Amino acid sequence: MTIEALAREASAHWGGTPVALIRNRENAVFRMALPAGRFAALRLHRVGYQSDAAIRSELWFCTALADHGLPVPRPLAAQNGQPLVALSNGRAASAVEWLAGHPLGEAGVPLPGSVQDQAARHHALGRLLADIHSITETLSLPADFTRPAWDVDGLTGEAPFWGRFWDHPALTANESTRLHDARLFLRAALQSHDARLIPVHADVLRENILVDGAALSLIDFDDSGMGFPLYDLGTVMSQNLYEPARDELRAALIEGYQTRRPTDPRMVDVFTLARTLASVGWTMPRLAPDDPIMRSHIRRALLCADMVMR
Repeated sequence: MTIEALAREASAHWGGTPVALIRNRENAVFRMALPAGRFAALRLHRVGYQSDAAIRSELWFCTALADHGLPVPRPLAAQNGQPLVALSNGRAASAVEWLAGHPLGEAGVPLPGSVQDQAARHHALGRLLADIHSITETLSLPADFTRPAWDVDGLTGEAPFWGRFWDHPALTANESTRLHDARLFLRAALQSHDARLIPVHADVLRENILVDGAALSLIDFDDSGMGFPLYDLGTVMSQNLYEPARDELRAALIEGYQTRRPTDPRMVDVFTLARTLASVGWTMPRLAPDDPIMRSHIRRALLCADMVMR
């Protein structure tokens, strides 16, 4: 069955019609037209990445944040009243409301706009992430809440959630040693970091931040899990390492966050390293050996390690 045919099967559970394929990575995401002129994001979940229980927990988390007025996509129940439906090929499908706006930017492409505009958006993003983290800390998680762990072991253990980045087959012997050293450095830093683990977005990339005028919203909670709040800021900065205004963006992001919550700027750098290392592991089962993103992610991780560990 083609992905388009599967989307038609799934959309019927919401009385909708798939309009266009938006993304096909961990999930296949379609823009779906609903009755009365509304739209939704239809998600066809990749088999084996998240369990049904984990997806239901993600949807609960997004609903809780939306109930508190935060700009995140609210999950939509299917016609049977359930947020998650099973499809004929074994995949699961869910739908969330369609939020207005365009992505903040694109991976590997310089950010658009002036430095002043970029900094203003990062300041606003810092405030938004702080609000999300503060509300999340007040939530009482259901007894069956289950999500991946972005904790010390999930980032630096013997079997990190996204893979043993220091064993990447594209690494030279020297690079493997350097990433192994970075892993030990990061592990020690995380073990001494006094922060409560809470559900975090864990994938605050430019593509997942929507800009609508002066307003920002955050989408795609598919990688959310129990982790350190500052990992979200580190993920933002992992895409800014090559930006000419990197220092200005870092300062704006942290200053925006600090208007709501205290934080240690040095730990934002540590979590930037955490994300760049994890991303090296992410490429291993997903990309072809000759995909240039393999080497670019390795170079970025080595650069970040040199910057943070010096």
